[in-house]
Amino acid sequence: MELAPQQPQQQAVSGSKVFHLAHWVSDAVNRLRLKIARRWHFIPQTIAYQGYGSTAWVRVLGRVVLTSKPAPGSKAEQVAVNGNQNLRGWRAFTAVPIPSTEVEIRIGGFTTRVHADRGGLVDTVIPVTLAPGWHTAVLRAEGTEPVTGPIFVISPDTPLGIVSDIDDTIMVTALPRPFLAIWNTFVLNERARMATPGMAVLMDRLTVEHPNIPVLYLSTGPWNAAPTLARFITRNLYPSGALLLTDWGLTHDRWFRSGQNHKLRNLELLAQEFPTMRWVLFGDNGQHDEAIYSEFAHHHPDNVAAIAIRQLSAGEAVLAGGHSNDGDHTESTVPWIYSPDGAGMAKSLRDLKIL
Repeated sequence: MELAPQQPQQQAVSGSKVFHLAHWVSDAVNRLRLKIARRWHFIPQTIAYQGYGSTAWVRVLGRVVLTSKPAPGSKAEQVAVNGNQNLRGWRAFTAVPIPSTEVEIRIGGFTTRVHADRGGLVDTVIPVTLAPGWHTAVLRAEGTEPVTGPIFVISPDTPLGIVSDIDDTIMVTALPRPFLAIWNTFVLNERARMATPGMAVLMDRLTVEHPNIPVLYLSTGPWNAAPTLARFITRNLYPSGALLLTDWGLTHDRWFRSGQNHKLRNLELLAQEFPTMRWVLFGDNGQHDEAIYSEFAHHHPDNVAAIAIRQLSAGEAVLAGGHSNDGDHTESTVPWIYSPDGAGMAKSLRDLKIL
């Protein structure tokens, strides 16, 4: 069965003439990048990310970019899997997004066509009836090879889910430190990142205690880093889960994308999509996770099983710009957990009968 094509949802640009000019310049720069990339014989490529859904719909995530073609017989060509495994370190940031291109998506016997946004991103919900468990979506943009993305369909009677931040929560980083941030993001691969002690064991235990529990990694990191983050999660034995990332740059109404809005918007979406599910929210006290989770819990207390905050060390706090000031939750109806590692969080979750 083929569904009608979905047109791109382009939001009108609002703001001053300077802001409109900035959008025009941004689009012009991307057109120039596309022209140069094609001159250098970059090839179009569809990238499929892991998605999730219910038995009545699925959220499919992907991206369409121009990338440099690996040399025949090279290691990059040998390890290329599903259109994204060759984008390592700084090379992921040389990929040029192809805006508004049409992408065909096939899943569960249905075929539909959608359009990528101005950043080449595909983030769409497809109505389709599927059984709980793992499924596969096939994505293909014009001129690219089809690629597959895993989709986890959540059973309607699933009581518990996991939402976790990445930086300084499951991964020890120093991203606010400018030079190290650049080094970690553009040069090093996932082998240079260190997992937070005990967190992989904790999350694995949660998946054992609660079979078929959905896992979502909600971060303000850019989509360019998705391949590296996915490999980090796999290499360090964290449970597989969809990455919900964002992009840098202009939006239709802001000079810079708001990481806090990105996280809140996705949490609100989960509350709407799964109104009976309760979530364990993992974050850290070095940025805005406490404030974000506190606001979400205030509006949706029945959707939060517990909030677990990793406490940064003194050195990590300095690099992160200090601790947050939201540690008092005496009036909250949602249990809050604080610990510097996964072992301490596990003890508290046992006391709450979640583990």
